[in-house]
Amino acid sequence: MKGKKRIWLLFMAAFMLLIVSACSKKDKVEAEQPEPSDIEEEVIQEEEAVDEPDEDAEGALLYQSPFTGELQEEKQWRRPILATINNHPLARPQSGISEADMIFEFLAEGNVTRYLALFQSELPEQVGPIRSARDYFIYMAKGMDAFYIAHGYSPDAQKLLTSRYVDHINGMQYDGTLFKRSKERRAPHNSYISGEHIVEAMDKMSGHESIEKMPSLAFHDSVESAKIGDTASELVVRFSTNQDFISTFTYQPEEGTYKRSVKGTVTIDKENGEQIEVSNVLVFEAPHRTIDSVGRQAVDLEAGGKAILFQAGIVKEIEWKNIDGFLTPVENGVPVELVPGKTWINIIPTTSGIAKAVTYTP
Repeated sequence: MKGKKRIWLLFMAAFMLLIVSACSKKDKVEAEQPEPSDIEEEVIQEEEAVDEPDEDAEGALLYQSPFTGELQEEKQWRRPILATINNHPLARPQSGISEADMIFEFLAEGNVTRYLALFQSELPEQVGPIRSARDYFIYMAKGMDAFYIAHGYSPDAQKLLTSRYVDHINGMQYDGTLFKRSKERRAPHNSYISGEHIVEAMDKMSGHESIEKMPSLAFHDSVESAKIGDTASELVVRFSTNQDFISTFTYQPEEGTYKRSVKGTVTIDKENGEQIEVSNVLVFEAPHRTIDSVGRQAVDLEAGGKAILFQAGIVKEIEWKNIDGFLTPVENGVPVELVPGKTWINIIPTTSGIAKAVTYTP
């Protein structure tokens, strides 16, 4: 009897040891597991780190503009707007161009250039003179998912616009309503559209008014971090031998920007009298082909090719690529960092090339 009692006591002691051990392991596992609130807080912190805006000296949140890289107190959700602006000597000075994030200068015909002004971070009170569309302007707008503005069109451009290839407004259908004629100039150098009418047109004609496609651009933290390369304080870009379409960009060290002039006349905005100042000047080589007796051009915006970049008073030979619809400066296959601010992009034919079309001095 005593033997059976001893065996029973040993069995109970072993059973209690197993229970204590199991409880100890459970307590250890539970101690290692974070509280649900801790997990949620970690997830929130990770999400905030992905898209956390910068802060200014006073702790206010700042948001980076997608096309200029500049920091702003308010995030601009406006859809990009591309406007064809007349660059005939009789159309100068133009209105609204000081507020463009980017200006693309293209050949149209007869060695005359036109601007494609991109507005996203700012919208001027007045834009113009507005000029007619070309198919490669429309392809640019399509690639950027931009709302396109023009007055008139070439035959190829008309087909694209009629088919609703891009969201757009054209002065041919809204002359005298959304587009107004200036009495100071003669047609076709006197068609303008206001910022208010652009907003009205976007609401009337487009499927959306907010930016939905972001550019693949990269930016320096400041102008100082860009000062690596050969010195180039002044550059000249020639679209032809016509002096009216030869641009000079002069670097201003104190401002860290370039001022543009043509035939000794500084480029200004007619609306506010401001001189045009840009942080980056780019020249892209692109294949051009004359397609009719008028001299209209076909421009290949998909090929990519040689490019040259001027920023912070230096020059750098690079390349350009069409990345998801955006003409992007690249080096070793990745986007080149631009200096925060506005950018002027010259699209020149490969037949002349950078070697002939661009000169610069230290």
